[in-house]
Amino acid sequence: MPGVAGLGALTFAVPWALAALAVLPVIWWLLRVNPPAPRQIRFPPVRLLFDLRQTEETPIKTPLWLMILRLLVAALVIVAIAGPLLNPAPRLHGDGPLLLVIDDGWTAAARWPARIETLESLIDQAERERRAIVVATTAPQAAGVQADGGRSPVSGLMTAAEARGFVRALVPRPWPADRAALLEAVESAAFQASLGGGADVAWLSDGLDGGDPEIARDLAGRLQRLGTLRLYVDDPRHLAKLLVPPETGSPDMRLEMLRAVAGPATPVWVRASTVDGRLLARQRLDFADGALRAAGELDLPRDLRNDIARIEIEGEASAGAVVLIDARWRRRPVGLVSGGSFETSQPLLSDLYYLERALSPYNEVERGTVRALLEGEFAALILADVGRVLDDDRQALERWIAEGGVLVRFAGPRLAAGVDSLVPVRLRAGGGRTLGGALSWDQPMALARFAEDSPFAGLSLGGDVRIQRQVLAEPALDLDRRTWARLADGTPLVTAEPRGAGWLVLFHTTANAEWSNLALSGTFVEMLGRIVALSEGVAGEAEAMLLPALESLDGFGHLVEAPPDAVPLTAAAIGTAVVAPEHPPGLYGSALFRRALNVSAGVESLRALDGLPNGIARAAYGKAREIDLGPWLLAAAFMLAVADTVIGLALRGLLPWPEPRDRRTIGAWLAVVLAGAAWALSSSPAAAETVAENEAARIALESAGTTRLAYVLTGDDRVDSVSHQGLFGLSLVLRQRTSIEPLPPIGVDPGLDELVFFPLLYWPITGEQRPISGTALAKIDEYLRIGGMIVFDTRDQSPTDRLRAANMPGGGKLRHLLGGLNVPPLVVVPDGHALTQAFYLLDRFPGRWDSGKVWVERYEGDVNDGVSSLVIGGNDWASAWALEANGMPLYPLVPGGERQREMAFRFGINLTMYALTGNYKADQVHIPAILRRLGRDDAEPVD
Repeated sequence: MPGVAGLGALTFAVPWALAALAVLPVIWWLLRVNPPAPRQIRFPPVRLLFDLRQTEETPIKTPLWLMILRLLVAALVIVAIAGPLLNPAPRLHGDGPLLLVIDDGWTAAARWPARIETLESLIDQAERERRAIVVATTAPQAAGVQADGGRSPVSGLMTAAEARGFVRALVPRPWPADRAALLEAVESAAFQASLGGGADVAWLSDGLDGGDPEIARDLAGRLQRLGTLRLYVDDPRHLAKLLVPPETGSPDMRLEMLRAVAGPATPVWVRASTVDGRLLARQRLDFADGALRAAGELDLPRDLRNDIARIEIEGEASAGAVVLIDARWRRRPVGLVSGGSFETSQPLLSDLYYLERALSPYNEVERGTVRALLEGEFAALILADVGRVLDDDRQALERWIAEGGVLVRFAGPRLAAGVDSLVPVRLRAGGGRTLGGALSWDQPMALARFAEDSPFAGLSLGGDVRIQRQVLAEPALDLDRRTWARLADGTPLVTAEPRGAGWLVLFHTTANAEWSNLALSGTFVEMLGRIVALSEGVAGEAEAMLLPALESLDGFGHLVEAPPDAVPLTAAAIGTAVVAPEHPPGLYGSALFRRALNVSAGVESLRALDGLPNGIARAAYGKAREIDLGPWLLAAAFMLAVADTVIGLALRGLLPWPEPRDRRTIGAWLAVVLAGAAWALSSSPAAAETVAENEAARIALESAGTTRLAYVLTGDDRVDSVSHQGLFGLSLVLRQRTSIEPLPPIGVDPGLDELVFFPLLYWPITGEQRPISGTALAKIDEYLRIGGMIVFDTRDQSPTDRLRAANMPGGGKLRHLLGGLNVPPLVVVPDGHALTQAFYLLDRFPGRWDSGKVWVERYEGDVNDGVSSLVIGGNDWASAWALEANGMPLYPLVPGGERQREMAFRFGINLTMYALTGNYKADQVHIPAILRRLGRDDAEPVD
């Protein structure tokens, strides 16, 4: 097994090769006893006279400078063979397998690229030393993987190539690590036997104790007994942070953030955005010096606050840095209508006085008439002692309830005297029951315990609440089903009935203290809060109903399609559930009723990984990359060897040795040497990377402020050539037919080039599609988020069989490619879509083929302005657009004909216009309203 030695930042992968430096004295002696061959002078004498010098000398020994040159060549070759490494990663010490332990929970996501880079560096070392590799992860597998009885978190023995592929496929999980399961697996006899002795262990930790420091210490001790243990941990500034959601019942949107290490004062920004990604607010939270918590209030108007769907830590990509917001955090506007006359003269006797004080801390409250309030947007309307509603208002209220509104009515003298049809149950004619009346009780009546199927289930009864008067409901078969609250004698106090998507609720007593003291209790506030929360159109039994997983957060905090094995949760359990493989964080429920499960549920604090056994070496992520100096030294040795050969030939007279005054000849030799040096240096990996970075910067500089189409380089020269020819032809047609004057198209590498300069990316899918790095995936996701468009062309005539029922591209290379992206739901291009009318009116989108459907992002309303970020098809459009410089087509079309090529170009023009201008033509629907606003009442719709 080759050894490793080093000094400071320089290390030799094959140090024993340096022993060859001992032969340098021998080379010195050989050069001294074997001088260069003497120079030959040809006869006849006439030729001798032509080249005759006044002093003729033949060297009897090798010149000192030439000996030093040759010794330097030999030394450079020897050192290059020894494998010199600059900025080397920590070396391996044992002779057994390399065990890689990876914390891959959500706490590792923010610095995931640095972890992958470190893993690849360790695998490269193991490959040089021909050692087997074992990979162990701490985060539990997904629910679907565990369904077969569980899967060990430890892999078998792998080669370096297998481990490299395994590691590149790893992604952080959106739930915490479970080190107890790994500890159990490591302590098993089967694992001990497979690993053997003398192992090297590298633990790539997340720097946190995982909530159980004892388990972390036990795992570290067990790993240390396997062999040399090196712990990788982030700088405290880079440890994961956790965003805690605001309290659901609080009137303020107060945020809190946690960190694991008490450091200096640090400002952190959070962002609040809508469901379509629109930024609503940025709020700064400050960690005080030495503090572990930062807090701040997100102050937004009611309308904007109700639009918040996501709050996240700016610049930190992890599931713990994201809080999903559902209807529990929204401030629902409530309208109040009173039928009494005490609102201004005697406010303490009014119904609205108590209602306002119960609702205003948690809702936006506004008074008005039924008609005026229905013109606005309100989640609930409350009618206090309104006996009969006007027919027009009643019809409007019925429509409003059917659309999801909640109407709450309170009894009183007016309602007892006569009521309309807007009540959930029939009321007994002639009034109700009162203390001391004909249908009376001897003393005020208390509340009965709320039923389990009532929206009020679990609320405190308020032992001092007493009802002195109520309106009675007529007995009916369904009265029990419609009763939400009862008095101790079983008579209904609150009844309700669903109407369409909304609810009609009746309190059989007053909203003030005239008939009861309910309005003076905390129970009254909680009951109103539960009822207003129904304004989403959710049934009263929603707390007990099962909510399936709709969308889930991945480890990086992106919303993706929920896994099919996610276990449903009840609405009541959402508040206490802890994220796990069977319950991933995300949204649960249906289109009408959603509840968010966040990573921060059940997490009270973050603590750094500390108190580990002594003797554990520590290393950090993100150090300078290891550079192999071998190619550089070999290139230098090659250049010096070439120079030595030239000098030797010149000394032997086989080459003309230039006079010092012959500067042109000397310059020519120097040019040859410099050209060789440039070629050697450009072939080194570091130089190639520098050239690639410079090329990326040049592309960004040229593309800024211009329009240029781009295609993604696939690594297949033929496919890349067709992409370039196709976009060249499309650019040529755009110049001829539109006002767009694009620059020549260019190929880009998503992992290296900046994509923001290109409005449209054409991405052909090949059978040998290269895997995409995490950096490239992050750039692509950001490009799509800020409004970029990617056209995926499968070039196989049948993209439809690559789409799953959930409208997520899948199958083959395309499914593998999009699996790591935050892909929105997709749908076949509908009629009237902007792609069909952006410049030309189209009903099909042919390319080289004229079959298969085209898929775009499905959107509703004003989401992303209705602009699709993805277009997926399989008609090989680049081949149809491909033109020579003289405008002649390059490839035949199937079934063929210039008409098909013309339609392909029209689709390309529509596609470019769509990428540049969005769905501006859809705005024509607003023109009549705009003209009427300007006083043009005779305005007609514009075609």
